[in-house]
Amino acid sequence: MSMDWTEVRIRVATADTDRASDIANMAVPYGIYVEDYSDLEQGAREIAHIDLIDEDLLKRDRTQSIIHIYLEPQENPTETVAFLRERFAACGIDNEVDTNTISEQDWANNWKQYFKPLSVGKRLLICPTWETTDNPEGRLVLSIDPGMAFGTGGHDTTRMVLEAVESYITPETDVLDVGCGSGILSIASLLLGARSAVGVDIDALAVKMALENGTVNGYAAPQYTIRQGDLVEQITGQYEVILANIVADAILKLSPAIPAFLKPGGVYIVSGIIEERGDEVETGLKACGFTVRERRVHGGWCCFVCGKD
Repeated sequence: MSMDWTEVRIRVATADTDRASDIANMAVPYGIYVEDYSDLEQGAREIAHIDLIDEDLLKRDRTQSIIHIYLEPQENPTETVAFLRERFAACGIDNEVDTNTISEQDWANNWKQYFKPLSVGKRLLICPTWETTDNPEGRLVLSIDPGMAFGTGGHDTTRMVLEAVESYITPETDVLDVGCGSGILSIASLLLGARSAVGVDIDALAVKMALENGTVNGYAAPQYTIRQGDLVEQITGQYEVILANIVADAILKLSPAIPAFLKPGGVYIVSGIIEERGDEVETGLKACGFTVRERRVHGGWCCFVCGKD
């Protein structure tokens, strides 16, 4: 196994730099590097007190910035890039993401060495489709190949939802999974005994992977339905459990519409919230008529289990 770090470069419009940087910071705990030349001349005068600026610098594109993040050798680049792409899509941030150690094509295979069977909660065992696994505890096996979609179960945000949802699934439960990524939360819900699961994602690649992962685990419509499009435009009916493992801004934007889809006595479980924004999201949830029943925190991330007032 090589010991190369992976540099991920994210190109966004300068107006989106701050929001995109917040999302990039979620992907790595140890900082990011941002190239932003939009206020180059003003910055040079105010900070460095110089008027002469290198010609090469002046030629740089002022309308875009580049965010660089660096992944340690043991990190899974595919999971990180998929996480970024889906979070940017959820926030409507146009972006180009590339990496400079290995091409996306190579990754689709290289990263597999980082994804090993994983026990989650009391009952689930998440297993890559390309590995066979011993299961001495007799756990429910969820086979998954996320491809380039977010959700192997290894990320704290996903794991907290999986652990939380386990307590709320019954044979009468209908689940809605908003921003479903690889389909992992919907499939886990069905394995845990839910009656049905509907997933929706704006990302066509995520929808494709979610459908394939459903098939691998033996689930198809009408029990397991995946739709592409805006979070709530595609959805009708009411659900006992609604899951949203997305990002703080998207949760705040989405949550006013959620009560209409939640059955009385149902739960709304949200995750993907960086710890620093936990209080802000909790306040937003309360403003939408939710009561926070549980607040889980792990690895710098928050997950809330909410009920309707």
